[in-house]
Amino acid sequence: MKNITNSFGKFYHPVKAFIVYQENTDKNVYVESYDMDKNGFAINAHPLSLRESTALAKALDTSQGLKSNFLKPKGLLPKNVIYINADSNGFAIWHTPAQRVELFFVEGLSIPNGRASIPPLLWKASKNALWVYAIHCDKNISEETPLCHAPFFNIYNDGKVCMGTVKINIKPDTYLQDFIGLWQKYFFNSYFSHLIGQKSPVKGNIITLWQNLINSKKQFPVKSLLQNGLTIKKLLS
Repeated sequence: MKNITNSFGKFYHPVKAFIVYQENTDKNVYVESYDMDKNGFAINAHPLSLRESTALAKALDTSQGLKSNFLKPKGLLPKNVIYINADSNGFAIWHTPAQRVELFFVEGLSIPNGRASIPPLLWKASKNALWVYAIHCDKNISEETPLCHAPFFNIYNDGKVCMGTVKINIKPDTYLQDFIGLWQKYFFNSYFSHLIGQKSPVKGNIITLWQNLINSKKQFPVKSLLQNGLTIKKLLS
């Protein structure tokens, strides 16, 4: 087991609490401010000061700005993006074509590091989690496109990637293109180390597959992909 606590993001602690009072017969309001002690209990009740009001307004303005930029495209929507949920806890789904990439493996797998051909991939990612799947073709993609297990190590049966000790730092104001680039960088720059579960994600031996592909000109054998019973429609929620 690896400690991935640092991957969970920043921790926030309560420092202020506010209670808004309103007269029964009028719209006049009174705001009371509380400090928070180290145990999270409200103490030191007092009228909201001008300094606190200014700080609160700034915090609200910043929060709105962060929210509006998350998964917002820089210009036109990239052609390989097929779905965006831009809520504060949202996600994006995109695909990449068959290509040659640099891959890294731990020594115990007896697979050298190097460039190899990979199949078209479908990606789903939120701020803190990544799922990767393989597809036979990246043309004419629809909700009914069947998904296959991604032919890599460190991936659960449902497609979720175990990032191990990789430190994820997706900020809440990250634009869509940067979001995609960061996740692909995290994935391909990490070291593949082990299978999760007993079954190979491809037909045959996955170690032999990558030993034959690394530093060769061979195309990835898409016939070796195994369907996982999911379609893109299943990823939209």
